[in-house]
Amino acid sequence: MKTLDFKFVFLGQSVLRYQVPYDVYESINHIYENRYPELRPANKQLVGKIEKEHSLFYDGQDGERMTKHNYLPQNIREWFKDMFEHYLQWNKIKRYEMHLNSVWINQMFENEYNPVHVHQGSLPTGLSSVMILKLPENFGVEYSAADQPQNGKLQILGSSSGMFANVDYQPEIKERDFFIFPYDMRHTVYPFNGPGWRRTLAANMDVQYNPIENRGVN
Repeated sequence: MKTLDFKFVFLGQSVLRYQVPYDVYESINHIYENRYPELRPANKQLVGKIEKEHSLFYDGQDGERMTKHNYLPQNIREWFKDMFEHYLQWNKIKRYEMHLNSVWINQMFENEYNPVHVHQGSLPTGLSSVMILKLPENFGVEYSAADQPQNGKLQILGSSSGMFANVDYQPEIKERDFFIFPYDMRHTVYPFNGPGWRRTLAANMDVQYNPIENRGVN
């Protein structure tokens, strides 16, 4: 298993937090900013209340909402594969097959948000992610409880329950953060107010595996 610098959060399922290499981060921003007119809107297949949702990569089944396309160079696709593979190996998942299904960018402005949702690719099993590409200078005025800011927060909701359990994760995000978590982990992004934008990327990696064979694997 590759040695990577990452942080682990347990919410009944694992959330791993990585830092994106600067060249990968710069390349993705460059592709988005320079090829924006070519990018396909992804709104029809996403739940976000966001005007600017555009796809960089799709390798699922062609349909009315989306057809296959690719704006990502091979080294970026391989980097995504390596990161998702690290997640699976760290979680001791054995005998799996991966397939990069989709990658898209959300650029959120004032009052836009992502409601609580889960992800799915061509399979119901797999891993999703959130990469922080650009952030506004601040998320605006908190209308109440300013000592507990909520504007613009990413919140990942766990499946744990009961006393003393960690049930949700609201990280202090920064540019180049990259979070990986299972498809069925609910998550949301809260709106902010004021100028600027919040640019994030999401990538879905289908994972075919046998959960029975992986029970209790050490």
